[in-house]
Amino acid sequence: MLKRLLTTATLCLGLTLTSYSQDVNNFEDINAMWSKFSQAFDALDYQSIAEIHTKELIRIPGGKQLLHYDNYMMTYKIDFEQAKKTNATRAISFRFFERIHNDSIASEKGIYKVVMDDQTYYGKFHVLLKKENGDWKIFMDYDSNEGGTVGEKDFTAAVAITDVSTFVKQ
Repeated sequence: MLKRLLTTATLCLGLTLTSYSQDVNNFEDINAMWSKFSQAFDALDYQSIAEIHTKELIRIPGGKQLLHYDNYMMTYKIDFEQAKKTNATRAISFRFFERIHNDSIASEKGIYKVVMDDQTYYGKFHVLLKKENGDWKIFMDYDSNEGGTVGEKDFTAAVAITDVSTFVKQ
């Protein structure tokens, strides 16, 4: 009984220390990945988008289907090529309400805002990241517009990507 109690206490302490091991350096590296994502999206560069996702990617768009890496990258390729042909524009930005990481994995939840020509779309996202060869990459990506209920008010209520102090634990 004592052994079980000590094991449980050790596990809880380890999880607590892990959950509070977030630091500014990891946030800077993760933010660099988000910056690359936004720049690639804005430039209609699907190859750069592909570089920030793992080959084992699981994508769950709108909570309605499962896509793997090749399928998902093909959707970007087709969409971006079509947008280039019609001189369409794209822009994406992110704000956060949960950011948890250690030195090798991260969970990030927030709101995205996509502007396509003169239309604006919002949605909630949850991504899991892992570090591959020193770079943060997305290996699970879920999003939903919650039946069209996510909007500008939700976006501005979330925390700016640069405000990592909200999420840094000492």
